[in-house]
Amino acid sequence: MTNALHARGPAPDGPRGDLDAPVLVGCSHGTDDADGRAAVRSILTGVAAYRPDLDVREAFVDVQEPEVADVVAHALDSDASGAVVVPLLLSVGFHVKVDIAAAVDQPGATAAAPLGPDPRLVDILVDRLETAGLAPDDSVVLAAAGSTDPAAALAVESVAAGLADRLEQPVTIGYGAGAEPRVPAAVATARADAPPGGRVVVASYLLAPGYFYDRVMEAGADVVAAPLAPDERLVQIVLDRYDAAT
Repeated sequence: MTNALHARGPAPDGPRGDLDAPVLVGCSHGTDDADGRAAVRSILTGVAAYRPDLDVREAFVDVQEPEVADVVAHALDSDASGAVVVPLLLSVGFHVKVDIAAAVDQPGATAAAPLGPDPRLVDILVDRLETAGLAPDDSVVLAAAGSTDPAAALAVESVAAGLADRLEQPVTIGYGAGAEPRVPAAVATARADAPPGGRVVVASYLLAPGYFYDRVMEAGADVVAAPLAPDERLVQIVLDRYDAAT
């Protein structure tokens, strides 16, 4: 699989931009899950379709190849005017502060902010919960991948607060790793606090199916909503992060 999703060229219709713009490198964690790979790739496919003036390339920090450092180096070795790595990650953390930071530590390269927090992510979570059949008496758990970085926890808490405001009810946070409480404990807490007959419904604050989503499915909730991708709003967030960085 090539890491280039679109060859730059003028678009006959739709949004236009600078044909000498830096390469947009969409960098995700990587997964062995085929559905997860397709979901993440749909974001960059959408970016390339919406902005055909951009050279859009795919990169990873783990599991899959090509590695982000190699993609950035290749872009800078070409005739591109630079490279902007957009983390396809929902918060800061090790991969943003270490892997991606190292990849852009050279002239002509820079990193954009991760996708979250963002109110559009809350919109997607609400839609996923409604699709899953959220009822008034249900208790909601927001399941995030988790990180040992305190800034990542603050980002998740911001999204949880936004979701609670939209739903007009409390939202319990659970993490897959790196922080407490873990998702099974959060589910158990929500169940203990739920009204009689109420279910525990998980809002999956995960970009795509994969390892963490599988663990969420095993955490004991009555209903688990789908992850965030694919969704057109993710495409717009990626483009906003890229434009802000350039």
